[in-house]
Amino acid sequence: MCPHALIPYKPVNPKTRLSCILGQAEREAFARAMLQDVITNTIDALCTPVIVSTELYDSEDVQITIKDADLSSSLNQILPDCAGPLLILMADLPLADRESIQRVTATTSDMAIVPGRGGGTNVIFIKDTKRFHVDYYGMSFLKHMKIAQDAGLSCEVIDSFRLHTDIDEKEDLAELLIHGTGKSRAYLEGLGISLVVDKGRVGVERKR
Repeated sequence: MCPHALIPYKPVNPKTRLSCILGQAEREAFARAMLQDVITNTIDALCTPVIVSTELYDSEDVQITIKDADLSSSLNQILPDCAGPLLILMADLPLADRESIQRVTATTSDMAIVPGRGGGTNVIFIKDTKRFHVDYYGMSFLKHMKIAQDAGLSCEVIDSFRLHTDIDEKEDLAELLIHGTGKSRAYLEGLGISLVVDKGRVGVERKR
């Protein structure tokens, strides 16, 4: 099985909640580094990455550009035209690796979902895209489970640390520095961002 993997990506002014430690240009470079980590490991998992971008940008990667549409609308324009199984994988999952991705695509159910923190959805794998649509934002995990139930689709919920850990807040950078091995970790270290222990809790600090 070699499913296509849709990877939503915002190249301009992404990750605004990291503004406390990264400037806009740095956030854009960091988001691109995370994307490259996700692409590398998606290919390693024998999937074909297709970037769903909010802006056209210079890249050799296969990409679909959809402007002036939110995440759900963008993906729902694509899903009905897909043939065969499809993986939807967020671009801010730099800890994703071959094993965690293949665990999702190996499901024997009609589909699989990896929840994100706070009720979000980080990964969806769907075998018949014409029977499913996405509804992100808010408590999207529960919404996606209800959509699957209403469509009569069996759904496996997969508990995966590497696919559960998305990078949105400054505190999330600690997980990347501890467990990451790719370009996004190297980018942070190049900026002088490192781990620090404060009152028994692990966080990050920027030395320059």
